[in-house]
Amino acid sequence: MARDNRAEVRKVLVITLLLNVFVMVLKAFVGIITGSLSLQADALHSVTDGANNILGLIANRFASPHPDREHPYGHQKFEAVGALGIAAFLAVACFEILQSAIARLFHSTTPINISASELSILLLVLGTNIFVACYERRVGEQIGSPILIADAKHTTSDIWITITVLGGLVGVWLGQLFDFPQLQWLDIVLAFPVAILVFRSGWDVVRDNLPWLVDKIAIAPETIYNIVMDVPGVLNCHNIASRGVLGRQVFVEMHLIVDATDVQTAHKITEDVEHQLRKHFSPVRISIHIEPPNYQSNQIAVEGEHI
Repeated sequence: MARDNRAEVRKVLVITLLLNVFVMVLKAFVGIITGSLSLQADALHSVTDGANNILGLIANRFASPHPDREHPYGHQKFEAVGALGIAAFLAVACFEILQSAIARLFHSTTPINISASELSILLLVLGTNIFVACYERRVGEQIGSPILIADAKHTTSDIWITITVLGGLVGVWLGQLFDFPQLQWLDIVLAFPVAILVFRSGWDVVRDNLPWLVDKIAIAPETIYNIVMDVPGVLNCHNIASRGVLGRQVFVEMHLIVDATDVQTAHKITEDVEHQLRKHFSPVRISIHIEPPNYQSNQIAVEGEHI
């Protein structure tokens, strides 16, 4: 049975929500007073950070790994749905960044005016983002939480976005010092790689969580077959199917032919099979259909892959 880690997840999400709001306010403040569209777009991206934390808290509320009458396989897909919600927010942020950059290409705007003190505020923002990403990833990997790992990837994209925007604004600041106004274009040019980083982060979240929702195979049938066939008393293992995500929760079904004519011996063999599978793939729930010793089948997987 999967461990219920919702309390730890909730604590991390609340802490990161407060920090993300702090970062958002600083970015918006500096973006507005300097006139930097790339920084304002970055602040908009930080709005999605806070929204993601709220979404994560909602998903966490319903993501109990323990089954109940209405959800006999548990509730963990709620976390995967929450992670895909994060990807949707990333897509919105990507669109907004591109829209802002393209608009500035074709319309003249007030030149950016930035000072060293405002750049130092962005360094504080960068340090906060790095802390949040490392904190979420470390706890997420420790307790196996997809929502924290997904949100850490989102925050990591925010780190690179902030670095990109900060680099552009440093260039603009140097242009002010040395009377080189052409460097104002850095604020626009660097907005496009920001959008690419946001899109890539969202794609990674989709790739990591979609297999859970569409019940993609979790373990190769041949791998399960080889483990099961090493258990004493097993004559054959076939019609193997698995779903879920390794490290979160895996469900395995199979038909088993055992060298036993009484229920007690057959039961003991199936318990040995379950023990071996749990040793390799825990947490895992296993469903085994016992067949008589004279039954024959060479169909190792559900779709007709033969031994």
